[in-house]
Amino acid sequence: MNVKTKLSDCLRPLVLGALFLGTASAHAAVQQLDKVVAIVDNDVIMQSQLDQRVKEVQQTIAKRGGGVPPTSVLDQQVLERLIVENLQLQIGDRSGIRISDEELNQAVGTIAQRNNMSIDQFRAALAHDGLSYEDARDQIRREMIISRVRQRRVAERVQVSEQEVKNFLASDLGKMQLSEELHLANILIPTPDSANSEQLNAAAAKTQAIYDRLKAGADFAQMAIAQSGSDNALEGGDMGWRKAAQLPPPFDRELSAMEVGGITQPARTPGGFIILKLLERRGGETSLKDEVHVRHILVKPSEIRTEAQTKELIQKIYDRIQNGEDFATLAKSFSEDPGSALNGGDLNWIDPKALVPEFQQVMADTPQGVLSKPFKTQYGWHVLEVLGRRATDNTSQAREQQALNILRNRKYDEELQTWLRQIRDEAYVENKLPGAEQTGTNQATK
Repeated sequence: MNVKTKLSDCLRPLVLGALFLGTASAHAAVQQLDKVVAIVDNDVIMQSQLDQRVKEVQQTIAKRGGGVPPTSVLDQQVLERLIVENLQLQIGDRSGIRISDEELNQAVGTIAQRNNMSIDQFRAALAHDGLSYEDARDQIRREMIISRVRQRRVAERVQVSEQEVKNFLASDLGKMQLSEELHLANILIPTPDSANSEQLNAAAAKTQAIYDRLKAGADFAQMAIAQSGSDNALEGGDMGWRKAAQLPPPFDRELSAMEVGGITQPARTPGGFIILKLLERRGGETSLKDEVHVRHILVKPSEIRTEAQTKELIQKIYDRIQNGEDFATLAKSFSEDPGSALNGGDLNWIDPKALVPEFQQVMADTPQGVLSKPFKTQYGWHVLEVLGRRATDNTSQAREQQALNILRNRKYDEELQTWLRQIRDEAYVENKLPGAEQTGTNQATK
């Protein structure tokens, strides 16, 4: 079974203790089953861990169709990766980072869902790849810890200024990366490198005839399969996604102004005569953001108020509003949402995506000006009223956010590599593999 999620990237082997097996006889020799291959600050890495990870790497390389290096070649490189991961896990432990069972269950469910699997199917997929479900859960937990360590130690240090965003948006690179993308298909009627006028005229006439048939309703993909000389002809001429800014003139202007499904006039190119069809477009377009003006009242269970009492209280508040009492006044008196209570429960205009799913759903199902029935979220019990709905042009903000994300990701990658080198250099590491070089001042001073 092919699991889309790269399990070898997100699942890590367990840290095992040294195992020794003896026979029932008191005089039998002890058989060593595992051994330490590296000491990393206050922890160790076992041979079993290294063997498991090397096996995973070899399987991944084999699936990609590449030549698999011998184990001896991979051992040092894989061990170095395990050392750096171990250091991050130790930082997480010292920082008190813990992953609850609820969070872990949610993460496992998300991985299964992304692979279009139930949990049972996910278990079967892991077994097929030689992994137990229990080991997989532990490995996912470790990856989550590493992610949170990096978030605290690296991501929070990355800062991007407004001026950097403006400079990026004004640069050629920024314009290129943020330009719209076009999904194109083509039909190419090729011409020889040294084509004479007769050959050029014949190719032009053939292309024009194909164009006329397409305009009359002929299927583009079928015409490409039957007539095109391009190497993607058997795929219906599908060229994939291309940046509009990378297209040569006049195609850049023509396609940018074209509706999806449109085709270009036949055009001469160095390889022959070509017709392009616009299949899809994404990015670069006007961005509209849905916003809702909503107010709510929240009451929460507590040590002095049970779940049942909380539900009863929100029902009484609901009844009082239905009987004509002022929503804002009751919100100021009863709501336990500190961000909105003093404003009469008003959340102002808000992006529905910023709210928890249960709140989103009730808000979507409630007509404007109508009070919702009491409902529960992870925060407690609510009633809400939708005061308005609108769609705002968010193009400028969306482009700025895209630029910010690109710059932040670029800085994060650079900062992460610097930080990983730093924690590796400062750690005490004793590599016990045969022939290993003991490098770094940490080996001599700790």
